[in-house]
Amino acid sequence: MGKTKELSKDVRDKIVDLHKAGMGYKTIGKQLGEKETTVGAIIGKWKKHKMTINRPQSGAPRKISPRGVSMIMRKVRDQPRTTREELVNDLKAAGTTVTKKTIGNTLRRNGLKSCSARKVPLLKKAHVQARLKFANEHLNDSEKAWEKHRIRENHRPSPPGVELTLALVMRDVAAESIDSSITLN
Repeated sequence: MGKTKELSKDVRDKIVDLHKAGMGYKTIGKQLGEKETTVGAIIGKWKKHKMTINRPQSGAPRKISPRGVSMIMRKVRDQPRTTREELVNDLKAAGTTVTKKTIGNTLRRNGLKSCSARKVPLLKKAHVQARLKFANEHLNDSEKAWEKHRIRENHRPSPPGVELTLALVMRDVAAESIDSSITLN
């Protein structure tokens, strides 16, 4: 529900005067054409602060408007690797100057963590190509071949790709060594 128009100072003072005269909230509301809850809120404020005018809000207003916040959230949702610096530049282009700290606070307030974006992907192109080549070479290996080269670490099976890589390296080392009695489990 949106905010309604504020009552003038005269109406507020009149509500307080009628209350001091002994009238009830409902009677005052009917007489002045206001809701009972409005009358109660004004009288409550008068009892607590001994004044009927609105007090200033505590704290500074938000630097980023709700529209700016939704823009930030949309960009981060669509591009998770977006940096805070990029978001600062986007807001500056929209006419709002903020710091990276403000962007981080806004993200946290909306349920996201403001982490530093990873500078490079985990796998470089060369690593991806090497993995694809390895996978294509061993695509038709039988289950028996995989079991033959299985290596157990701490009595726990490792992922099949790691085991085969280790098994092939160990097989090459074993073939080159003088003692050919090394067997792989």
